[in-house]
Amino acid sequence: MLFGGALVTASFLAPEQQLSLVLVVLTGTFGNLVGSWLSYWAGYAGGRPLIDRWGRYLLLRPHEIDRAHSWFERYGHEAVFVGRLLPVVRTFISLPAGVARMRFWKFTLYTLLGCLPWCFALAFLGYKLGQRWDQVEAVLRPFSWVIAIGLIGAITWWIWHRLRERRQDDATV
Repeated sequence: MLFGGALVTASFLAPEQQLSLVLVVLTGTFGNLVGSWLSYWAGYAGGRPLIDRWGRYLLLRPHEIDRAHSWFERYGHEAVFVGRLLPVVRTFISLPAGVARMRFWKFTLYTLLGCLPWCFALAFLGYKLGQRWDQVEAVLRPFSWVIAIGLIGAITWWIWHRLRERRQDDATV
């Protein structure tokens, strides 16, 4: 479902006074935080050795991992906060925070500050749209398909390009 699924649809009930908008926002924020903690601890436990060992299967090069690690150590706090405000990025930002061993309570604070506006926006959208959500979804569906096709195309190009580079590197060795 578009735009956060359950968080938006739960808000449909808010205008009918079946659910409190504040409760929906707080529940969404709590769920986001718990999921982020799990991803953070997975990155923390596996750490850099896990990425160094398995990164090549994700077509990541060692120098790219080094560059990303250095960047995250320098801008990690800002990345966690801003990343929470961006679709797609918000899903994955916790893992590198754990790998970089960002301080847990600082990670938690930035995660809360970043996900609270997102959860509020989604819940408020659902609250305002109420029963008209199906009309909005009908308008947004074509845009969603264009975005999905564009993402699939970009990922396919990246994989093809990376595999081609790897074959060329293997041929020169």
